[in-house]
Amino acid sequence: MHRHDDPHSHHETADGPARARGDGAFRVGIGGPVGTGKTALVAALCAVMSDDVRIGVVTNDIYTTEDADTLKRRGVLDASRIVAVETGCCPHTAIREDITANLDAIEDLEEREGPLDLVLVESGGDNLTLTFSTGLVDVQLFVLDVAGGDKVPRKGGPGVTRSDLLVINKIDIAHLVHADLGVMERDAAMQRGDRPTVFVSLNEAEGAEPVASWIRSQMARSTAAATS
Repeated sequence: MHRHDDPHSHHETADGPARARGDGAFRVGIGGPVGTGKTALVAALCAVMSDDVRIGVVTNDIYTTEDADTLKRRGVLDASRIVAVETGCCPHTAIREDITANLDAIEDLEEREGPLDLVLVESGGDNLTLTFSTGLVDVQLFVLDVAGGDKVPRKGGPGVTRSDLLVINKIDIAHLVHADLGVMERDAAMQRGDRPTVFVSLNEAEGAEPVASWIRSQMARSTAAATS
C-alpha cells in the first residue's frame, strides 16, 4: 500500500493533510516563475550537499522531461535518482490539488534507491500564487530573480508570502537590469514578516550555500521533532 493511502500517516492542517514527521526522506518543494533558476538551484544544491546527504530529485514539467534531462546531463546526481513527472496540466494541480503522481514518483524513487535523506521536488514554472500541498513537502522555497524587476516581491501572492524561504536569484546582474536589491529586501520583509529571504547568484554551485544551510537546519529540526 502506498504511504499516502495510510489514514494514520498524516494530520490535518489548513492546507490539507500534512506529512507525519519522520515519514521517509525530508522533502523540499521548489517553486517559482519560469526562468527564475529553479533547476539551477536544484543542481547547485545537489553539488554542495550530496557528499553527506543522500538526495533524490523529482521534477515537474507539463509535457516534457526537460528539467530532469538537464540535471542528468549536468551529472549532479546518479541519473537513477532523478525522476520526472509529466503533469499534463497546470503545475498547481500536480503539487497542490492532486499530488498523486508526485507521491508515487517519490515512493518509487525511495523503494528503488533505498533510504534517502532528502528529496527535492521542483515544480513546473508558474506565477506568484503557486504553493505546495503540505501532504507533498515538508517545507517549500519560492524562487524569484532580479530580471523580473525589483517590484516583484511587493506584489505578494502566496508564493512570496507563504513560502518557508524566499530565494532571490541572479543578484550578479542586478545592475544590468536596474534592480535595487535594497528595495527587494525591504519589500520582501514587509510581505513576509519573520519568514527568511536569501539573495544568491548561482553562477557557481557555492552560491547555493545559504539555501543549503537553511535546508540542513530544517532537516535537523524535523529529526529532533520526530525523536522527541
